[in-house]
Amino acid sequence: MQLFSTESVLALAPDAASAKAANGLIKPGKWPSLGASEVAIWGECQGSGLYQTQVDLSGPSFHCSCPSRKFPCKHGLALLLLWAKDPTQFQQGQLPKWVSEHLAARQERQQKKEEKQQQKAAEKAADPKAAETALKSVQKRWSRIDKGVAELQQWLSDQVAQGLGHLSPDSHDDWDGVAARLVDAQAPGLAQRLRYAGAELLQGPQWPENVLRRLGVLQLACHAIQRRAALDENAQADLRALIGWPIDKDSILGQAHKVTDHWQVLGVIQEERERNLIERRVWLHGLHTGQRALVLDHIFPGRVFEQSWMALSTVQASLAFYPSAAPLRALVAEIQAISPAHLAAPAPASPPAQEWLQVAQRVAANPWGSLHPLRCHEALFMRQNEQFCLHWGDRLLPLQLRDNDGWALLALAGGHPLTVQGEWDGNHLRPLTALGSEGHWIWSPVA
Repeated sequence: MQLFSTESVLALAPDAASAKAANGLIKPGKWPSLGASEVAIWGECQGSGLYQTQVDLSGPSFHCSCPSRKFPCKHGLALLLLWAKDPTQFQQGQLPKWVSEHLAARQERQQKKEEKQQQKAAEKAADPKAAETALKSVQKRWSRIDKGVAELQQWLSDQVAQGLGHLSPDSHDDWDGVAARLVDAQAPGLAQRLRYAGAELLQGPQWPENVLRRLGVLQLACHAIQRRAALDENAQADLRALIGWPIDKDSILGQAHKVTDHWQVLGVIQEERERNLIERRVWLHGLHTGQRALVLDHIFPGRVFEQSWMALSTVQASLAFYPSAAPLRALVAEIQAISPAHLAAPAPASPPAQEWLQVAQRVAANPWGSLHPLRCHEALFMRQNEQFCLHWGDRLLPLQLRDNDGWALLALAGGHPLTVQGEWDGNHLRPLTALGSEGHWIWSPVA
């Protein structure tokens, strides 16, 4: 049975308010009944109504009868907090009908999903016209992309010819128009990159440098698309990902080769994207292979992620990596076991030179990657020139960190070296977890 710590449970909270509300519900009087089995825990929480709450421990996966749109809700967090603090207060026994029915329905959905994947693969293999139809669709899309890219390249040339000095707040409308036409040309990834560049316009003293860097990446993309036939298969896959070409996850999971390892969760972060889309990034490190991985998921409000991830826990799993010249993004093909954070051994440390070499090799192989996992061992956390930063090796890394998180981490560090794990965007490190000198978990940000 999987074990949990208070810290690992609170790290699953969708925001600070949910974590605070959950702490207010861990009173015995709030839970008339608490139960547990080998696979799940459950309870009824007395609030404005009597809410039936359960947690599938294999995930953990939460389910509650309350109307909250947050996931997990405060009742699910409180139930798991109670379990982490004292499992003996849960009565062992048979699952109630409302728990067993939900678990059975979840298992049935997973089984149907696997059967659908197998059926889809079989139908595709049996249809002799499928390959021809797919080829025509690909050719048609490339034709539209080529036209959109030709317009983008001409527009980029115009911006350089006129100089960034001619830009004004009114320029945003023009940039948004070009981005919209790229979406129409079925290149939403390029449109998003252009919008990111537009967001830097006239923002801060370094805005010309920031804008030029982003426009340079778009120019490089235009050249790559024009000479895509000369690129190898993996480089073409990276280019399609940059464009925003949809990828069939079933084909990724259907790969013969998968990487099985004990994967430690370096950090988890959730962000809201356009149209309220919620993006979750889970960064993993293979304890035996040394390979890094990114599990990227998206959901809309009201939906839930299929799998929960706890920072610094270790998951024995098989991953299927997306084709790439620098494989990083992956799908979880199968999970065998999970070890909670307080029982998992930390990933082995690597010196700064090795970490930077891995980043450099990944950028050289795939220049479109914008985020890279970084483990900074024996680093000093400090505040300098009104900014939080990390002194690591011979570099001083500026941090992307909220003030309240920065002051909390500064106090917890107490001037001692830390192992800080996070994502590097080329300019800033965003810390996601921090470990003390003995390898124990001391901090992770609350959403």
